[in-house]
Amino acid sequence: MGLITLLYSDPSSFIILSTCLIFSLCFHEFSHSITAYYLGDDTSYRMGRANLNPLNHLDPIGTLMILFIGFGWAKPVPVNSYNLESPKSDMMKIAFAGPASNLLIAFLVLLIAQLFDLYDYSKIIVPLYWINVALAVFNMLPITPLDGSQIFNPIISKYNRNAAIFLSKNGPNVLLAIIFISIITNIPILSYIITPIISLITNIFEFIISWII
Repeated sequence: MGLITLLYSDPSSFIILSTCLIFSLCFHEFSHSITAYYLGDDTSYRMGRANLNPLNHLDPIGTLMILFIGFGWAKPVPVNSYNLESPKSDMMKIAFAGPASNLLIAFLVLLIAQLFDLYDYSKIIVPLYWINVALAVFNMLPITPLDGSQIFNPIISKYNRNAAIFLSKNGPNVLLAIIFISIITNIPILSYIITPIISLITNIFEFIISWII
């Protein structure tokens, strides 16, 4: 079910969720771009991706998918690995920058909410937190074209080269199959995969914050 259903049933929630999601997606892609720039590749920087302008980051089809289906994507940040000093490790750093930025936002949201007792604003805090943790965990899955493929496939290939090749070549088809099956069966397969990890991250964040406050 896409966000568009909220536009009629709960317009304020539609605006809040859309704003949180757009900001989180843009910050994710911005983090890829700025990391690539500091590691030596200015390709995305020259294309105007090193900013938070939604027009530079949102993909038209991906945005429509979010609105009508509830799953979508932003424009991938182009990276020329030939401009990097250590292509293999630098590509892993660039890939990790996106999910790491979402985890940073989620942690800061939780920390600030507890420091200043902002739970009266839970209608904003809760979706902003969960959207960012979910984006981070989802993008860390080792399936092409997700960030996790750049991070984990080199590691997977050391132990099972065939599995790494399969995930690299067939990743998009695997994702589409999961989404299609989820829609026709009404079984949230991705949710079953990422929810336990999200819960673990939340527990870790709360433990760290308990030491800070």
